[in-house]
Amino acid sequence: MSVLGPVLIVVLTVAVMEGVAYSVHRWIMHGRFGWGWHKSHHEDRHGPFEKNDLYAVVFAGVSVLLFALGGRWWPWMWWVAVGMTAYGLIYFVVHDGLVHQRWPFRYVPRRGYLRRLYQAHRLHHAVEGRDDCVSFGFVYAPPVDGLKTRLRASGVLAQRQSRHHDAWRPDRGED
Repeated sequence: MSVLGPVLIVVLTVAVMEGVAYSVHRWIMHGRFGWGWHKSHHEDRHGPFEKNDLYAVVFAGVSVLLFALGGRWWPWMWWVAVGMTAYGLIYFVVHDGLVHQRWPFRYVPRRGYLRRLYQAHRLHHAVEGRDDCVSFGFVYAPPVDGLKTRLRASGVLAQRQSRHHDAWRPDRGED
């Protein structure tokens, strides 16, 4: 296998993982089956971990299995595992670090792609419960204005703003 093959496999796997993550987040985590674990992510956290972190353990287990199968029988699977691991690291840095501030420092992006990603995920958490949420991706962020429109149409954004008017100040990067 030439060098180009593994690079393409890794890049393609990272791209496909965003679709997988969106689907799992939308229809499993916010569905009846997976809400039991994911609910903890939409509530106040007490301590460094939440039940939702078990999803990362499951995905890591799949990646480890692919590393084992790829190293022994199907080398291309090893590169898929590298792509899954890369996506997991991106998720950890962007979602857990940037968006949810599970780091010892705080950074709120003021412009560009990272701001849009931050805002889109904050709008995802504007909804209490598992229904009527928007923006299920972790690396791709839909335009924020469209998300706000959908939340206003469902009445969620107006309810949230009236209860927590300080939470939507532009200086917090959430306008």
